[in-house]
Formats: sequence, C-alpha cells, structure tokens
Amino acid sequence: MALPLVVGVDGSDASLRAVEWAAHEAALRGYELRLVHASLWEKYEGDDLAEAPSSRPGRGDLSERILRTAVAWAAGRHPEVKVSVDALAEDPETALLRAARNAVAVVTGRRGRGPVRELLLGSVSLALAAHAQCPVIVVRGDEAGLSGRHERLLLGLGDADSAGSAVRFAFAEAEARHCVLDAVRAWRAPTLETPAYPLGTGEGSPQIRRSAQDLLDSALRGPTAAHPDVQVRAVTVEGPARRILIDRSAAADLLVVGARRRHGHFGLQLGRVGHAVLHHADCPVAVVPQHGS
Repeated sequence: MALPLVVGVDGSDASLRAVEWAAHEAALRGYELRLVHASLWEKYEGDDLAEAPSSRPGRGDLSERILRTAVAWAAGRHPEVKVSVDALAEDPETALLRAARNAVAVVTGRRGRGPVRELLLGSVSLALAAHAQCPVIVVRGDEAGLSGRHERLLLGLGDADSAGSAVRFAFAEAEARHCVLDAVRAWRAPTLETPAYPLGTGEGSPQIRRSAQDLLDSALRGPTAAHPDVQVRAVTVEGPARRILIDRSAAADLLVVGARRRHGHFGLQLGRVGHAVLHHADCPVAVVPQHGS
C-alpha cells in the first residue's frame, strides 16, 4: 500500500495554504492525502477563539469543522485526489511525528494558531523538521512561489553525509514539475590558518572551490543519469550558505535541503542552514532527512 502525503491542519490560514499546496503535490506525484488535526483543548485557548464560554463549540465539533474546511480546500484545488481525515485528541507535535513514520512526507504551514503565532516559524513545524523520519515541507513564501510560477526548484547541497536523500528528492520533484533544478553548493575561504590552507599563500580558496565543485559533481552524477529529462544548472558560490539560499529562494518554487538523522541522538537534528531557511526563505522549504548511525 502506497504511503500518503500527510498534512497537519489546525484551521489557521497558514494550514489551509499548506493543504492547498499539498493537494497540488499529491496530484503531481499520485499520492493520497491524509489530513491530520490533533489538539489538546487548552492549545486553542487564545485570541482566535475569544468567544464567551457558552458559545464555544465542543472539541469534537471544532475538529470536525476544521477538517471539513480543509477537505473543501483540497477538493477545490484537485478534486481527483483521494483524501482521508484524522482527528486526534493529543499534542500536535506528538501526533504528527507518529504520522511521519508512515508517510511519504509531512506538510505543514508556516505558523499555527494560538499565542505563539507571531513567531517566524511555529514550534510544531520546527519540531517536525528537526525530528521527522520522512521529508517535511513547510509551506511559506510569496504567491509566485506557492503557485509554482517560477518553474525552478532550488537544491542546497550540504555535506556528503546529509545530501544523498535530498538530492534524490529534488530530482524527483523537478521531474514531476517539469521545471529547472538549480543545484547550489556554497563554499567559504578559511579565516584561520591551517596546515592544509595557509593564509597568505593564495592557495586556500581555489582548493576549497575545487572541493566544492567535486562534491557537487559527485552528488549529481547518478541522479542526473536517472532523470535525463531534468534540466540541471549546477553552481558553486562563495559565501554563507544560509544567505545564498535565502536570497535565491525568491526565484524558486521549492527549496530542498538535507538534514542528518543520527540514531540515539535526541537533540534538534537540524543544522544552521536548515534552521535559517525554514525561518526566512521566500518559498516552501523541504527538509529531507539522511539517516545514518
């Protein structure tokens, strides 16, 4: 049985945009859509439900209304996509992390409801990106990126131990979307002298640039052969990866980055680049885990 594309919904505008984006993704990739609403009642005690207690709907009624609205949004975009729903009486982070174990990917909005909605990125979305065992797509950015008008996908190539799954994901997305794949590897000249790169010799930067190009060529070689119809534009760029990817995301429909998952490690498993683009990119961001020991 094929795994579904899971979407976390909470009734916010951001989650409805995520549903709409996910419906399009499901249609492109032939996925079924699973809409998951998980909440503990106290999570909704905030400005969004500032009604008199007697007029507030029961928890079941609220969940039903949220899911019914989300199904309508999905059907309005792609009525051919099969949709299922789940209402779960538990913490959203816990529920969605469990759902991620049996999902092709999990999609969330940039922000949720309640008192933390002013944050750049909701805590649930950040936790999913840092811990989920499948790709996590956070739907954010301007209308051009959300609607796919750029016809470009941006891949930020990290180190070899975190790049493989992200590269394969990016190629599959570019092929499904019939768009150009821009693959970028950032590099920086050393600021401290080392035996390998002594300062003042002028030798450090060319060596690092060549190493970046070699890594990029090696990572793209196999997927390029497997997806011959994908037009790839590969480039190495000097500078901080976070700033380079954020700047280039303004002309992309999706930014893909990798994240290393280490067994037995319980802290946030999300690098500085992934953290930065999730907060600041101008298009949806896919964090693709690379599993390792």
